[in-house]
Amino acid sequence: MSRECSVLAEQLNRNCQCISLDRVALVRALAGGESGADLAALIDAGRPNLFADSAVFVGAACLQRMADIIAAIERVVALPAWQERVLAWAPSAARFVPKASGVFHGYDFHLSPAGPQLIEINTNAGGGLLNAALAQAQKACCEEVSAVLPGVHPAATVEQEYVDMFLEEWRTERGDVPLQRIAIVDERPSEQFLYPEFLLFQKLFERHGIAAVICDPGELRFAEGALRHGDDRIDLVYNRLTDFGLDAPENAALREAYLAGAVVVTPHPRAHAVYADKRNLSLLTDAVVLTELGVDAATREVLLTGIPRTERVRREEADALWARRKQLFFKPAAGYGSKAAYRGDKLTKRAFEEILGGGYVSQALVPPSERVVGVAGERIGLKLDLRNFVYRGRVQLVIARLYQGQTTNFRTAGGGFAPVLTVPHIEGVS
Repeated sequence: MSRECSVLAEQLNRNCQCISLDRVALVRALAGGESGADLAALIDAGRPNLFADSAVFVGAACLQRMADIIAAIERVVALPAWQERVLAWAPSAARFVPKASGVFHGYDFHLSPAGPQLIEINTNAGGGLLNAALAQAQKACCEEVSAVLPGVHPAATVEQEYVDMFLEEWRTERGDVPLQRIAIVDERPSEQFLYPEFLLFQKLFERHGIAAVICDPGELRFAEGALRHGDDRIDLVYNRLTDFGLDAPENAALREAYLAGAVVVTPHPRAHAVYADKRNLSLLTDAVVLTELGVDAATREVLLTGIPRTERVRREEADALWARRKQLFFKPAAGYGSKAAYRGDKLTKRAFEEILGGGYVSQALVPPSERVVGVAGERIGLKLDLRNFVYRGRVQLVIARLYQGQTTNFRTAGGGFAPVLTVPHIEGVS
């Protein structure tokens, strides 16, 4: 892979500390013609490090490589043999086959010297709409940023893509029947860290003539052949729950309506099962398994060089795992948001025993790359990862997250979501 993927971008990420975020423009972008100041105040009050002041630079070849890895995974997931294999460890609701594909698949990468490495896949990835607003609030703060600022995807275009995506999910299931009401569903939604994004989606849907409610799953009921919130019939659920199989008692009405085909749910249990269960990564990085599944040689090469080796944790291999723990990262199979994930070199014996209890994978450690930013007059190095928002195999938006610590946390001064600026290929630089 060409070193152009990283050299120029690395130099800019190390040396350009200027502030590209226009906070006034951000309030306007959040407003969408409504109370943007209130939303900005909500973010400032409880989420002061949601948005980074600086952009992240990424080489064009690097972006293409990530797209190639995503396309390779899409080819594998489409195989009947793959679906049969992963559904063996999936929750029962995943065996229901909807027509909808699932919105906001998130492919998360670290940038290594050898190029992008896929760390994990999520099927209810957050931040897509927040980052559409963030992209709209960037300013050319120096010559280097000015040269690549057009590389930020226009926010209005992204927002329309998101609306079209939900409409496509609906039409795939219901044809020409009008989509009238959406429920944005999560546990205690107003307490969720990304609650401001729920409000943005509610406004976005309403601006396009679709009624929208934000609610807890316990507020829903399945009655008279329909999912209902109060007296209102819900046509489509934008599912932000982390109970990926809808197995919890409080999700019973939603689960029943979904399995009865009475409501469109996106993303849905099957999408998580075939894409996002962390155990799937152990198959995607096993050359023998990929061959058995009928994956072609070119696709195998992309996967084996683009995803860190991942294995299911087995108690009988405890001694070997402990011995090489410093080269590993441990994640729960149904994990999300870095919860209960452990970097091996920080691992205690007590946490290791929990890991051996079952349901974990170990992944070869790929340290994140770095973005140097200016905070309070000092240069501070922040770790970064890249998230690709994907729908039906097509990348809609690429964003970065800046942080300090073991995993992304939105608690780091100068950190948070950051727009990605594309550094174009320059002849003679390799």
